[in-house]
Amino acid sequence: MDELTSTFVNESRDQLVAMEDGLLRLEQNPDDADNLKAIFRAAHTIKGGSGVVECHFIEAFTHKVENVLDKLRNGEIPVSGELSTVMLECCDHIGTLLDVLAAGRPQPDAEVQARGDALLLTLSKQFLDSHPETDAGGARDNELPVEHNSELEASGGGVVNTDAWHISIRFGPAVLRNGMDPLAFLQYLSSLGEIIAITTLADGMPVAAQMDPECCYLGFEIRFQTRASKVQIEQVFEFVREDCALRILPPHSKISEYIQLINELPEDKMRLGEILVRSGALTQAELDAGLSLQKQAATATPAGVTPQRTPIGDILVDQKVVHKELVEAAANRQTVVSEKKAVEARMVRVHADKLDQLIDLVGEMVIAGAGANLLAQRSGQSDLMESTSVLLRLVEDIRDSALQLRMVQIGDTFNRFNRVIRDSSREMGKSIDLVITGAETELDKSVVERLGDPLMHLVRNAIDHGIEAAALRAERGKPENGTVQLNAYHDSGSIVIEVIDDGGGLPRDKIRAKAIDKGLIDAGATLSDQEITNLIFEAGFSTADQVTNISGRGVGMDVVRRNIQSLRGSVEVATVEGEGSTFTIRLPLTLAIIDGFLTGVGKASYVVPLDSVVECIELADVPGERNYLNLRGEVLPFVRLRELFDIGGEVPGRQNVVIVQYAGHKAGLVVDALLGEFQTVIKPLGALFKHLRGIGGSTILGTGEVALIVDVPALVERASAREGQRVSQRSLATIA
Repeated sequence: MDELTSTFVNESRDQLVAMEDGLLRLEQNPDDADNLKAIFRAAHTIKGGSGVVECHFIEAFTHKVENVLDKLRNGEIPVSGELSTVMLECCDHIGTLLDVLAAGRPQPDAEVQARGDALLLTLSKQFLDSHPETDAGGARDNELPVEHNSELEASGGGVVNTDAWHISIRFGPAVLRNGMDPLAFLQYLSSLGEIIAITTLADGMPVAAQMDPECCYLGFEIRFQTRASKVQIEQVFEFVREDCALRILPPHSKISEYIQLINELPEDKMRLGEILVRSGALTQAELDAGLSLQKQAATATPAGVTPQRTPIGDILVDQKVVHKELVEAAANRQTVVSEKKAVEARMVRVHADKLDQLIDLVGEMVIAGAGANLLAQRSGQSDLMESTSVLLRLVEDIRDSALQLRMVQIGDTFNRFNRVIRDSSREMGKSIDLVITGAETELDKSVVERLGDPLMHLVRNAIDHGIEAAALRAERGKPENGTVQLNAYHDSGSIVIEVIDDGGGLPRDKIRAKAIDKGLIDAGATLSDQEITNLIFEAGFSTADQVTNISGRGVGMDVVRRNIQSLRGSVEVATVEGEGSTFTIRLPLTLAIIDGFLTGVGKASYVVPLDSVVECIELADVPGERNYLNLRGEVLPFVRLRELFDIGGEVPGRQNVVIVQYAGHKAGLVVDALLGEFQTVIKPLGALFKHLRGIGGSTILGTGEVALIVDVPALVERASAREGQRVSQRSLATIA
């Protein structure tokens, strides 16, 4: 049961995401019937699953939500902003109830229960019928919404004089093994109406010696009284549709349909006929008349000739009931749905801890492979060297495949902000559109999980500080609707995420005045525009005139920078007053294993991420005090790692420059030796070294020695800053 509950919680969270996305789209396109059906289906799936796992507090709440969606689907209530707001709040509450179930608590606490009761009261007063005891479709609170147009046309034989449904179900052998209990489905079926008669068929039960206790051999013949539709009855068995044979006959069906049912079922025909008569589905006279008609039809058909069945679509087209194009569209849609189900069937859910363990093992295998390759090279045996080279190639393929397992598209993270933009803009009385580009860009799942909070701060900052009020935008000649754009793309082995708004930009004068007031800078300090802009990332800094639910407390942007830096990334801001701002986040694609370029300085080894390496050149004669060189007419600042890390020893006669690039800026790293490419397993530094600048981690070489991984962004920034200072000093000297 625990495993079944866990599966239900995970799948229900997916359904909630789909439901929320559908509600947001419905507000933009109220006439999208397919979207509305998908929302209703998601809510119904959650409710049905909660009935299977016997979680009645989720079932009761979601049932009321489903009632409102049913009225919406039937056109009894219109789509409105108020309805979307309440339904989105209901989605949040269902998520909270799922948390209660996942935590193993039997009931939600009083606060959660009160919030749910308040939502149910709002649903009843605003969107359900004026009579509190009745809701969508005329059903009582303890019943499901019903559809009254359940009559089905059938051909052949007379009409059975019964107003009850007949359900024949044969559960497959794998039902119990898959964690499903047949009795749970029957109990949930009784919530739709009344089971008048039920017969359990154990004809498929083998002898005791051949029985498998994990297999199900049971079938049921059920006479069922309800006002629900056939679709709703089918949805009761939705979780086992692939593992059962289900046949449903509506009230007042043709006798021939019952005869066909008897012929298709695996049990003895006479025995099945007796069961139908005993349950009241047929009278003995109706059964005899049906068997007689069947015998006459079989006699009229020549031996060896198979009656041809005309597809129902062709019949409807011939009778001009529907157009041929509609039938073809329905067939195409059915094909698409079947293909989608086939793709989903090939997907397997894997716990994140198992993936992390796999990545750790692959990392150890990379280190062990490098060690074996080093020993092979030292031995000089060509056969051994060839074998280890093949091994290294396979290890590299395994590494790439393992890392690919953890790569996810960032679009799912971006799509969460549709709800944030909607709720926040309504709260602040602004009209804001969200534009998403690059949603298919992939990065490591561990990075995505830690990226949500910084992005939330940046988006809320754009809503509150960036986008102006509609009146001010009109005064500035801008469209009334503001735009917040989320963009992602790959660049030089990194992923770049941009949060762009077309608002008023950052007021540098106000930022400077606020910084002086808080004592962050001196009143006489000379700062560049970029340095003034970067003051917003200081702790406790805010330019908001008043505190709102969104911002103004000065605890957002410093958290953004700190969280991004913990991911070995950086965040920058570019702004134009009156036009808008762009926040740019740069992150590594993965935090586990990378391709590196191994270098040596003295006895120490340093690894440069290979994706950031542009080229390598020999260092020409450069005076010791100069930290730049001429690279084909371009000024290239560089950093001497020997000086930066205070490495002693004699400087070799020949040094090399590894030219790296980050965020469009180039810099050089001066090293003693170039040792070639190297698969690098990133090992984080301990807390003692967390403030160390220029080092992003460590790795283990094949010899067992530790090599440090250089922090390219920090070193490029250092080199660029020193070059900027040099240019400024030269300019001042020229003026003097």
